[in-house]
Amino acid sequence: MFSYKTSAFAALVGISLAAIPLVRSATIDVTVGALNGTVIAYTPSYVNASVGDVVRFTFQQKNHTVTQSSFSSPCSPLAGGFDSGFVPVEANATSGFQTAELTIQNTDPVWVYCRQTGHCEDGMVFAVNPGSEAKFAAFQAAAMGSNSTTNSTSTAAASAVTVTATVTASSGDTVTTTYGSYPGSVAPTAATSTDHLIIVGNNGTLTYSPSNITAQIGDTVTFQFHQKNHTVTQSSFADPCTALSASSAGTVSFDSGFMPVATNATTFPTMTIQINDTKPIWGYCRQSNPVSHCESGMVFSINAVENSTSSFEAFQAKALSLNSSLSSPSSASSSNNSASSISPIRDAGIAFAAVVLSSVVGALL
Repeated sequence: MFSYKTSAFAALVGISLAAIPLVRSATIDVTVGALNGTVIAYTPSYVNASVGDVVRFTFQQKNHTVTQSSFSSPCSPLAGGFDSGFVPVEANATSGFQTAELTIQNTDPVWVYCRQTGHCEDGMVFAVNPGSEAKFAAFQAAAMGSNSTTNSTSTAAASAVTVTATVTASSGDTVTTTYGSYPGSVAPTAATSTDHLIIVGNNGTLTYSPSNITAQIGDTVTFQFHQKNHTVTQSSFADPCTALSASSAGTVSFDSGFMPVATNATTFPTMTIQINDTKPIWGYCRQSNPVSHCESGMVFSINAVENSTSSFEAFQAKALSLNSSLSSPSSASSSNNSASSISPIRDAGIAFAAVVLSSVVGALL
């Protein structure tokens, strides 16, 4: 039924059959979809494979693809990459499922998605040798956030609900405030305000800890700077590694400036901001020496709407995708990954080639 794809795909990638390894060390099974048709996923969602291993994809119910993409563009086909084409499976099928095999030629990451409409954006992505569970999670979050531009626009256009709340500050004063509550954001419920502590560069790592918090109206967030030289700089979901003051001219935003802290320091400088509404706040470290901290994932959020395309995970994935050393393999390795070996598709005659806040800045203490 799919035999016409064999010669077309082989011609696309320009592979010689002589490149097929004579010995396969392992076969790793991956299910595409599921028997009941309700699972929009690859199972498992990622695998680690050695050179010579074979990843065998078994297509189950619905109509999926196995299409190579890239870390920076998870839901777009990689130029010269592999693509199974759509493989429809009848709802009542219980056996004889078509399979595709991908032979691993090196240990570089291979990123995959289903190009059926909406499947990638629902998280149907896969990886071989992603490097870590966190790296795969960032890839999947980027896929699920790939339609965030549309969602962010609609959220911005929506009218905020005007709410009046009475809060008690840490000083004991009672304050009545009116604010705009944004769709999907947290609602204030506490009777007293809370100060949330975020450690900047905890134990020498390029992190904010915690990196994602929920804060209510009247709460404060205190950033405590530890060793190295970091900043706390407000940005936006669309441009995670660009200061909000630069990406949105005229917008009032916060930036701590660089805060160098000695290795043997026992006291640490802080910066405090106050939460005045429930709109998500995005931030990053703008240190770039010797590497970009933001592009290494050093970002944070306050009141991000989880379980949405504008989650903290999607925001961090956007930052990570800006790092060319992580998202773009060398030209030589890219060529090897997209066209390394061919193994015929069992039962289908297809061939695969691969290795495959409004915020108010407090004083520095």
